[in-house]
Amino acid sequence: MMSNNTSPDFTTLFVGNNKELLLQRLIKLNNKATNESDGSAGAQVEEYLEYLKPQWQQLTNGDQAEEQKNSDSAITDGINNINGDVLVDHSEQAATDWLMNLFNTLFAKHHVQLVRGEHEPEYFPAYNGHPARVEFAHGFFASALHEASHWCVAGSTRRQLADFGYWYAPDGRSSAQQQTFERVEIRPQALECLFTLACKRTFQVSQDNLFADFDTSHSTFAKDVYQQASHYITRPQTLPNDAQTLLRALLMIC
Repeated sequence: MMSNNTSPDFTTLFVGNNKELLLQRLIKLNNKATNESDGSAGAQVEEYLEYLKPQWQQLTNGDQAEEQKNSDSAITDGINNINGDVLVDHSEQAATDWLMNLFNTLFAKHHVQLVRGEHEPEYFPAYNGHPARVEFAHGFFASALHEASHWCVAGSTRRQLADFGYWYAPDGRSSAQQQTFERVEIRPQALECLFTLACKRTFQVSQDNLFADFDTSHSTFAKDVYQQASHYITRPQTLPNDAQTLLRALLMIC
């Protein structure tokens, strides 16, 4: 039995053909929804996803080629003359640009945009004809997926409220505050987990409480996130509708 303070291996969520089966079920759910609404719009989305596939492949292949180039250079010269931070920043920016383009196109009908923020992540509802803004932190791809997950979880009412109307306390929370935080974060981080794995990236839960002055060993948060993600895989119809749309797109493309 897994202890509370042992983080589960999230990569096991897509073992075997779980990933393919999930995509097939999401496609069926999408086809049903499309048939009940606008079939022409569904065809346009399909064309758009096909258009994005080579872009993502070029991004990922470019990363692998750059890593090999750096490795070969280090072996040959005895020193890596390339600034690794610049390479990471460039790769991260390109991937994040791609993700923003995907999100903003998929959800244009919701009048919302996923955008880079200069500070901490924040959600701003639409106002005076301006679209809602899902701002993520400092251009990080993982932060973009995390904030997109919160938007997917939020219903129409919460999307009209700043930061979805959620209470938030910064790092250094009390034990009671941390428990409240973790309860709210289970569903969005489960979605973030699936989005991240679909992109073939590594997922890690975030308890966002590095400076806790209490015993955190009894937290079941990581296991709760894992179980929620597993539940979504076996019962994808329980995924929020917009999460179904984004996850399906990422699985098809990546």
